Amino acid sequence: MARKLPPLVRAGLLAAGVVLLQALLVVWFAWPAKNTAPRDLPVVVAGSTSAATAVADRLRAERPGAFDIRTVADAATADEALRNRNAYAAFVIDPAAGPGAMSLHVASAASPTVSTLLSQATQQLSGSRQVPVVDVVASPAQDPRGAAFSSAFLPLLLTSLAAGVALLYVVRSHAVRLIGLLTFAALAGGVAAGIMHGLGVLTGSYLAAAGTIALLALAISGAISGLGAVIGAPGIGLGALTVFFFGNPISGLAAAPELLPKPWGMVGQFLPPGAGASLLRSAAFFDGAGSTRPLWVLAGWALGGVLLTAVGHFRDHAKASAPGTDVARDSVRRLGATAHR
Repeated sequence: MARKLPPLVRAGLLAAGVVLLQALLVVWFAWPAKNTAPRDLPVVVAGSTSAATAVADRLRAERPGAFDIRTVADAATADEALRNRNAYAAFVIDPAAGPGAMSLHVASAASPTVSTLLSQATQQLSGSRQVPVVDVVASPAQDPRGAAFSSAFLPLLLTSLAAGVALLYVVRSHAVRLIGLLTFAALAGGVAAGIMHGLGVLTGSYLAAAGTIALLALAISGAISGLGAVIGAPGIGLGALTVFFFGNPISGLAAAPELLPKPWGMVGQFLPPGAGASLLRSAAFFDGAGSTRPLWVLAGWALGGVLLTAVGHFRDHAKASAPGTDVARDSVRRLGATAHR
């Protein structure tokens, strides 16, 4: 039999392991934020063909790889691209205001960070000329920098994670646990959307926001509970690592996926935090525009959690119905009855 390590050694190893994990998490959470910069950021240049092409070429030359540029004919088309979440900003050339005159149209509701960054960059590009900024889809007046949106989103992730773990340990029946997951998701969506609307963090349809938050809650809690039902305690760790510790720093919540180092910004959009943030912005500020991909991603995670819970149910049911189980159970009953007599 292997000798147990002395308590002092075990305590030291545990402390070292936690510190190593802490160091890895600090690096992972800080590194994407430290390296924030535009990377193929979708923008539009509006104006005549020659003028728009000249501005687009200049942007590509001065900021190589920073922008994914599309040219359009006029400001109305550019603004429509912003409302449809096909671009974060538009450089609108206005020849009537003089040679080289242009304005910057932004959608700060998509990302206040991107709007601020592009506003500053445009002023630098224009030199001494002042560039007017038009906010086509503005952030809520009570949360212009999006700080409250980001702060309110984090508890949604944490409580969904906690609900999945709690239901896994407190409720033994898989069927009842599934009912608990659905109930939690519905209540979480309704309450959180109401609070965020009441605080002015969200605008638009309350029902759309509530449905989005409910789907996010089910995607996370269902994944945690489902993984735990299939592979036990390691499933909880795997789920927490994937949907929160790995997914949160690359979600683009505080900035935008296109500001994160490649390919992590895109990877984050296929995990619940990134998809949930994108879908909630679309539902709250853009009348659902740009919601197709994040909706399918969250639905996939939610369905996956439900299916894993079902796998755990049928596996346990098969074990309980295995040959010899009833015989063993009857033997235990008979032994108990004999001991009682």
